[in-house]
Amino acid sequence: MTAYPVNDIARIVNGRLIGASSISIDHIVTDSRKILFPAGSAFFAIAGYRRDGHLFLAEAFQRGVKCFVVSFVPDLQEFPGAVFIVVEDTLSALQTLAAFHRSAFHYPVIGITGSNGKTIVKEWLNHLLQHQFSIVRSPKSYNSQIGVPLSVWQMDDTSNLGIFEAGISTVGEMEALSHIIKPNIGVFTNIGDAHSEGFVNMREKISEKLQLFIDAKWLVYCRDYAELDEQAVKFAEKHPIKLFRWSYHDGAELRILETEPRHRSTVIHLRYLSDEYRYEIPFTSAAAIENSITCAVVMLNLGLQASEMELGMMSLPSLAMRLEMKQGINRCTVINDSYSADLSSLQLALDFLRQQQQHTKRTVILSDIPESGTAEAELYLHVAAVLKRSNVNRLKGIGPLMCKYQKVFTAAGMEAEMFISTGDFLADFHPLQYKDEVILIKGARVFEFERIDQLLELKMHQTVLSINLTAISHNLNVYRRYLKPETKIMVMVKAFSYGSGSYEIANLMQFHKVDYLAVAYTDEGAELRKAGISTPIMVMNPEAASFPAITGYDLQPEIFSFDILKQFSIYLKSEGIREFPIHIKLDTGMHRLGFNAEDLELLSAELKNSSLFKVVSVFTHLVASEDPGEDDFTSHQSVRFLEAADYLSRELGYPVIRHISNTAAIHRHPGLQLDMVRLGIGLYGSGKNNSAGLDLREASVLTTTVAQVREVKAGESIGYSRKAVLKKDSRIATIRIGYADGYPRALSNGAGKVMIRNKLVPVAGLVCMDMTMVDVTDIPDVVAGEEVVIFGKGISVKDLASWSGTIPYDIMTGISQRVKRVYFEE
Repeated sequence: MTAYPVNDIARIVNGRLIGASSISIDHIVTDSRKILFPAGSAFFAIAGYRRDGHLFLAEAFQRGVKCFVVSFVPDLQEFPGAVFIVVEDTLSALQTLAAFHRSAFHYPVIGITGSNGKTIVKEWLNHLLQHQFSIVRSPKSYNSQIGVPLSVWQMDDTSNLGIFEAGISTVGEMEALSHIIKPNIGVFTNIGDAHSEGFVNMREKISEKLQLFIDAKWLVYCRDYAELDEQAVKFAEKHPIKLFRWSYHDGAELRILETEPRHRSTVIHLRYLSDEYRYEIPFTSAAAIENSITCAVVMLNLGLQASEMELGMMSLPSLAMRLEMKQGINRCTVINDSYSADLSSLQLALDFLRQQQQHTKRTVILSDIPESGTAEAELYLHVAAVLKRSNVNRLKGIGPLMCKYQKVFTAAGMEAEMFISTGDFLADFHPLQYKDEVILIKGARVFEFERIDQLLELKMHQTVLSINLTAISHNLNVYRRYLKPETKIMVMVKAFSYGSGSYEIANLMQFHKVDYLAVAYTDEGAELRKAGISTPIMVMNPEAASFPAITGYDLQPEIFSFDILKQFSIYLKSEGIREFPIHIKLDTGMHRLGFNAEDLELLSAELKNSSLFKVVSVFTHLVASEDPGEDDFTSHQSVRFLEAADYLSRELGYPVIRHISNTAAIHRHPGLQLDMVRLGIGLYGSGKNNSAGLDLREASVLTTTVAQVREVKAGESIGYSRKAVLKKDSRIATIRIGYADGYPRALSNGAGKVMIRNKLVPVAGLVCMDMTMVDVTDIPDVVAGEEVVIFGKGISVKDLASWSGTIPYDIMTGISQRVKRVYFEE
């Protein structure tokens, strides 16, 4: 990155320099939250639509920035050692500096504009050209008056091709962007009604966008957009630019001969000049076909070989394009159009929404609609009517105007909930609010709805843990049938609910009115409280540092030693807190945590002489309740516990809850249910309990997909360290899971098996960090993308644990949190 002395920047932007500094600047920031390299950054205080950057000067200074470009001088005493460049217009100064920076580089630059598809074409061109060029490009969709200069500022001598997109909303804006990008190659994706409010008509809009290509040598676009073609031809008559057009008809440099739809792809046949070409893309939508053709024209004009184009096109990545439909959380379908909000594009999005028949419930997440040219009240009455006609069941509105007109939408007969900002929506977001429905995300760019899309989208990591909430509810009721009506139940949600997700399981348990939840550490309980869980929560491993959170979030600590009792006493006394609920842990044979029998006299004296505590329960942990061979020891533990619990209750002078039974003891030792039982892994249908005659259902299914299949000759080795050498020619599939996902390395070399097409196949070689190889020789025609079952659907967690020499608890809690959790109900 080129570094500019502050004095040079002041000269370039024609600014007045206040303060002396030897600082050199190689980073530009306009957002005080995104300062990464403060020492070499210049903060441009830009007054935008929603906020004035001058309000954040102090925050940027506190983060270490010493150089500021401002339109007025703040109190200099508050910024010791800082240097200020004062200009009339900070946005204009930013653009001037970026244009100066651009002029230092002479390699090709592709400039992209149009109504739709700019970001997709940019990212696809990067994908297609990355092996031939070192590319610098706009990050994300940085195509605005601020985004473009920030993008171009990235140019340096390590690149030899630039790709930048430019978007405008009114007349006069493209001239500034044209001077900054100064493209040699032009791409005009298409033309439509999006962002038309700032133009008299379509002709004016096209003419303004074409200004980007004043200095370009050639321009790519689709001739079938008649108005675009008409304006482009007139533009070419006035400027030395060559047109490279494509069309489904004659009269263009590139002619589309045929688009051949397949199951999940499209084959495109074309003629360019006198040669014919063919390529396949892994998409079927009209938008994807159009964008790929635009990319093909650019590639052919840059002289790339047909083979390079074919290979690149088939591997085009799926990106968040307008009206992209994708798999969402909890079996939802998500339609993402989080780039604009105007009446015409809303109607198109709702038309697409109505086409989806996979769900009966329809939810729309919609932002304010800015700059519509229609009176507010009339606009939102119209929007409500359009949503009603589209059979929208639920509306989540975001923005001050959506809040203002909430009653308009409720009067239209839909469930409507409004939020002032996207941040407020995100703070209220819970995944289980969305399930088995189609969700349209439609918002103006300023609302940053991509953050909502990220929450609702089923993540790209194709290893997924699916949790059946119906099965969990069923298993809870199976255990409840063993209990007396008065016996309470505590559900263990520690360790991320045995890998299944703490909030989702806790929320379900709260719905089923369990009496207590238990977590291992305070922060787990605090997160549940923040998420709205009100059920009493016991913390099993409290620490002194966590006491403020325990009392602040109404959590109840387990007290297992005199040290922790004393520390908590000191804290409660200092805070003036009395009768805080605690749980006393006794050791009757586990010898892990807890008070011993000889501690009881001193313990009872400490407790009854203090008004700081209120003992809610006394409990112990059974060592081997699942093992018939250890029933005598279980009985021994129970006798010791009852004696101790009764002693403490008598000494305290009030009754306490007694609990000793864990999951296995609930059904194997019904006489030990006492006042409460603790249910753990049995809730998920795992462990030794599902082989004990209980009607439990395995609630979790872990799946992944095949990444690649290859033929490997006899004598070749598979994986690290050559631990597996093939005895015959084999077909080896690489699957997207490894020990970093929680798939034990002990399953290497055939110890473990996975299921493909209802057949077990062995692991081949060592389990890798992110991948594992399996032998699919006996399953014909296995292909990339196929589902692979790790456990569930025929392989139990118990099987996996047995193969790897461990227990189901280890398997369940070891599933990495990078593995996507999907929750569903039957």
